[in-house]
Amino acid sequence: MKSGKALGVWMLGLALLLCLSSGVFALGGRTDEAEVQKLAAKFHNEAAGGGYRIVSTGEFKAWLDQLDPRWASDMRTLLIVDTMPLDDGFRKHHIPGAVPFEFPNDEVNRLDDKTKAKFEELLGPDKNRKVVFYGRDTQCGRSHNGAMWAARLGYTRVYRYPDGIKGWLEAGYMVDRTD
Repeated sequence: MKSGKALGVWMLGLALLLCLSSGVFALGGRTDEAEVQKLAAKFHNEAAGGGYRIVSTGEFKAWLDQLDPRWASDMRTLLIVDTMPLDDGFRKHHIPGAVPFEFPNDEVNRLDDKTKAKFEELLGPDKNRKVVFYGRDTQCGRSHNGAMWAARLGYTRVYRYPDGIKGWLEAGYMVDRTD
C-alpha cells in the first residue's frame, strides 16, 4: 500500500513538472526553466502534504461542461470555492457557480472553532462531493489553504486549481460578477 501511494505521489510530481514545463500553468510571462522546476516542486510538495490533487484549466472546464449548462443550478456534485477576499476578488469576478470563502495567503496551521464550523457548513455533509479551490494565480497560497483544510476535515475528492481566476480569464472562459 505504501509503495502504491509513493508511486502516486511521484507520478503527480512528474505530471506537474510536465504540465508546468509545457506552459499549462501561467507563470506571469516567465519561461525560466529553474522557475518552472521550483513551481513544480512547490505544487508537488503542497499537494502531497495537503492531501489533495491538482486540476488543470482544461480538465476543470471539462468538469463544468459535463454539468447542467447553467452550472450554478447543478452544483450538488461539484462545489467550487473562491478563496480570494470578497471585495478584491469574488465580487470583481469569479468562476460561475463558485462560492466565496476567504483564506489567507500564508499557510494556515490552525482554524479557530468559528471559522472551522463555517467552513464545514459551506462544504456540506457529503465528504465524497468533488470540491475545487482556486485563488488568484499560481503564486497565490489561498487555494492551497482551502484544499488542505478540506482534506484535513475528511473530504476525499479535493482539488486545487492553481491557475486561479487569472488562468481562467487568460483561457477566455466566462466569469460572473457580484455587484
